[in-house]
Amino acid sequence: MNKSQVNEKINRLCADKNISVAELSARSGFTESQIDSILKSETVPSLAVLLKISRALGVRLGTLLDDSDTLGPIVNTLADNQQAVSFSSQLSKTNSHLDFYTLAAGKANRHMEPFVIDIQPSLKEEPILSTHEGEEFIYVLEGVVKITYGKNSYSLSQGESIYYDSIVPHLVASGNEAAAKILAVVYSPF
Repeated sequence: MNKSQVNEKINRLCADKNISVAELSARSGFTESQIDSILKSETVPSLAVLLKISRALGVRLGTLLDDSDTLGPIVNTLADNQQAVSFSSQLSKTNSHLDFYTLAAGKANRHMEPFVIDIQPSLKEEPILSTHEGEEFIYVLEGVVKITYGKNSYSLSQGESIYYDSIVPHLVASGNEAAAKILAVVYSPF
């Protein structure tokens, strides 16, 4: 799934639920121009932005990221050819630097969103910390990852992990000028 498919789902949900740009703006806390930019696929939304939009639409995050709902277990094998969903760590009109590979696509009624995420070296934009309800667990698979959490910063290497409350402003980025890879599990209470 690519970002335009995510944006198409948001558009379809707004149409199905008869939610205007103004109403989605009021419910999500984003400006009408930000919502309009997302709906037109001009903006690469972050995962935190998608969480807020999914809550504003009354759906779980997975509804925006996958198509089917399977009641049984979801198995991912090495033969599965997964498409990445690319995000920025903030509302941005630039290219993304986080490529998400969902590990639970299709699982019905889930509250956790497990991903393998490829992190490219940080963009040259001023970083904006994100915040949303829930919790996150991050395990570094390759490289070095810098986690900004509130006023603190943590540098994690392969085999190291962090678990935190997502309501505290945070940012996940490459810890140096090289790419990194993480396993991330995002829990959303909705």
